[in-house]
Amino acid sequence: MRPNSKAAGSSGGSTGVKFVMARLRQLYVQVIIAILLGIALGILAPATAVEMKPLGDAFIGLLRMMLGPIIFCSVVLGLTHVRDMGQLGRLAFKALLYFEILTTVGMALGFVVVNVFEPGAGLHATSLAVNESVARISNTASHFTAVGFFLSIIPNTLVDAFAKGEILQVLFISVLTGAALSIGGKKDSPILRGIEEGQDVLFRILGFIMRVAPIGAFGAIAAAVGAHGSGTLIYLAKLVGLYYVTSLAFVFLVLGSVAGMAGLSILKLIRLVREELLLVLGTASGEVALPRLMQKLEKAGCDEAVVGFVLPAGYSFNLDGTAIYMAIAVGFIAQATDTPFSLGQQIGVLAIMLLTSKGGTTVAGGAFIKLAATLQTVRALPLNGLGLLFGVDRLMATCTALTNVVGNTVAVFVIARWENAFNRTKFDSYMAELAAPAGAGPQASAVAVPASAKAGE
Repeated sequence: MRPNSKAAGSSGGSTGVKFVMARLRQLYVQVIIAILLGIALGILAPATAVEMKPLGDAFIGLLRMMLGPIIFCSVVLGLTHVRDMGQLGRLAFKALLYFEILTTVGMALGFVVVNVFEPGAGLHATSLAVNESVARISNTASHFTAVGFFLSIIPNTLVDAFAKGEILQVLFISVLTGAALSIGGKKDSPILRGIEEGQDVLFRILGFIMRVAPIGAFGAIAAAVGAHGSGTLIYLAKLVGLYYVTSLAFVFLVLGSVAGMAGLSILKLIRLVREELLLVLGTASGEVALPRLMQKLEKAGCDEAVVGFVLPAGYSFNLDGTAIYMAIAVGFIAQATDTPFSLGQQIGVLAIMLLTSKGGTTVAGGAFIKLAATLQTVRALPLNGLGLLFGVDRLMATCTALTNVVGNTVAVFVIARWENAFNRTKFDSYMAELAAPAGAGPQASAVAVPASAKAGE
């Protein structure tokens, strides 16, 4: 009996080791470990941690390098399946209507919360100076106009859109190209075959880049904690805590209700994109999640035309986290600087922010720039109030990016359901694969991204 017991114990131990090793091969586990190590390094050795910043910058740079080409290929290939331009117009109308409603709800929620809890009341920061960084950002934002925003969608040349990496400009070119090929192109066109093969190559390259995701997350989070110190975690804690709680409430109550009406669980959708959310957590940038999100949402049953159009457009127009951030920040600045800010003024600012919150990139600090644009436009609040937020912007940016990514994920599924372009069987099958033991599903090859991202596979 003893030998058998030893054998059983040995087998059990071997199984445990295999299970741990299998888990360690999963991308999201590697990213979690990297983030924890980065935080530890930032607290224990701040100077060394700050020097890790190039690792995070390099990883974000690699992913941003892929955005333009991947968006172009995905949108063009998706739109070639749309033979009816009326369908494209309907999709665009539904997407923009959805974006406007949800961002308005997010912004209104932010205003309600900041008025009820008053996180800036009693601070009496009436004699703040504008530091150099805030002045530079504000000066840049002062050139924002509605006309300029719409004109900025049009690139100087076709190549310029890709060279600058502006998502909205690339999307504009992609829609024009996809529509042109859809109307006059042939299904066996060598141009389409070339774009399709190019997409396969791009996703292979993405697979190579994702192998270093833990290193990038480690460098970004270590540098952030090292630069601001662990004291940043309690600096303006009431404001940061209120923002995080409000964002969580928006995700689980508002987005959860929207997803529920579409017959989906918000918890399942979050589990679907957990790896991407962890990358965003480490880098405070929503852009790092976009390439893999486009691929993953197609695999989860959403039509590639819907994914290719709605997701990139959402990165410019469906910024729920940004809307909540700006509403809370504006109210906080008014309270902290003892500036009278009536309900009528707040409604007026909300109307302006519905425009200024749109567009731009989703890198860390993007919402801060949009906030500066709003203050420059409104002139009802002191610009030096931005200095109050500058120290905790990195903490706020992380929550903003996470909320934006979840919001855009929900948007794709809801609009796909709205368009009858969602395959529930495919979704359930893919979720089952994600929940399967390591080595039995796509998680086992999460780092090595498959060559093709076609929705039909």
